[in-house]
Amino acid sequence: MTVANGSEPKKTGDAVPENQAAPRNDAAKPGVEGPSVSDLAAGYAKKAGLHRNSAGHVDMLKSAGGWQGIAESILPGLVFLVAFTVTRDLTPALVSALAAAAVFTVVRLIQRRPLTQALAGVVGVGISAWLANTTGKAEDFYVLGFFTNIAYIAAMVLSIALKWPIAGLLFGFVRNEGLEWRKDQDRLRAYKLGTWIVVAVLALRLVVQVPLYFMGEPGLTALATTRLLMGAPLYILGLWVAWLVTKPAPQPSKPSSSAD
Repeated sequence: MTVANGSEPKKTGDAVPENQAAPRNDAAKPGVEGPSVSDLAAGYAKKAGLHRNSAGHVDMLKSAGGWQGIAESILPGLVFLVAFTVTRDLTPALVSALAAAAVFTVVRLIQRRPLTQALAGVVGVGISAWLANTTGKAEDFYVLGFFTNIAYIAAMVLSIALKWPIAGLLFGFVRNEGLEWRKDQDRLRAYKLGTWIVVAVLALRLVVQVPLYFMGEPGLTALATTRLLMGAPLYILGLWVAWLVTKPAPQPSKPSSSAD
């Protein structure tokens, strides 16, 4: 990977002895230059679950885990709803949901892919099943998602208050802005707005789903359906809108200095 400005650093006449001809790739060694902003962008975005496509934009589908990741997030809840609707018995419905989550872990083992997302899904389904089994209420299978959304909302609002909006930390690295966007008030405001958009998506889930939860079993089908629709699909939409809203303004091209 080249350095950020696309050129090799020039040697100065200072106290850097010239030994033998140095290898061409010395500039890429961490001890000489360290990782470029692009390297940091790729690593940070990957850890955050964001992925760039070849055009340098966020790959929305891949950031949501791809089709397999979306299925891992949707199917256990769908299997639970179908099984409970058919049997009207909580135990087989919970076992079916756990089995569906476990299948994805086995699939990832066979594919030799990272297990993080699948294992997180199994743990989440396991906790949800335990809550529903403990209370004996089928709607409690979905209550964990409420607390998860509240935690995310609190973290994002706090990031905005501290002027470290989450959208800037994620998108800024994807765009190779590093942390320079924090020095630009317009960019800071844009990333605050992008973070508020994601907060709005999470808050909308609560506004729609919490009343359905308090309806009890009569609202279970509607709760499960909205949970599916407002899960990965709404997340991808919110991420896409936040990306568009935070897009930097095009820089004016510099006039040629060849002639005055």
